[in-house]
Amino acid sequence: MKRAGRALEIECRACGKRALARAEPVYEGFRKTGERFICTACGHRYDSREATPFVADTRRPQIFTADDRETAPRIFSDSERRRCCAYCAHRVVNPFDQRCGLDNREVEATDLCEHFEPLPEEPAQTGEATPPDDDPLARIFGD
Repeated sequence: MKRAGRALEIECRACGKRALARAEPVYEGFRKTGERFICTACGHRYDSREATPFVADTRRPQIFTADDRETAPRIFSDSERRRCCAYCAHRVVNPFDQRCGLDNREVEATDLCEHFEPLPEEPAQTGEATPPDDDPLARIFGD
């Protein structure tokens, strides 16, 4: 019997006004058995939700228009896009920090430098397992 965000606006049959309805719980002993609705304009009582003349207003108020919405922020200019350390082949990431593989300095993913080299393009996924000689850790640790 929850109202779940519905407006309690009614078209009262007793006074003929459009007003809000106040929900009043109905108890049988200590147990809630239903709700009664009362017109706030004239005080007329409706015995159940089905008997209450709620206004069926499905439209929502439009406060903002499309002109009021903000555009997405542009952090990088077009010449800087995809040229930051996050997309660089020299960036080395570990759980504690990020470093440049060329000069071993600490970097952030949004840093820019003149030694940028794009990441190599990954081959398309065909569902086949990669051969063992393409293992990236084999270059570091050997076979």
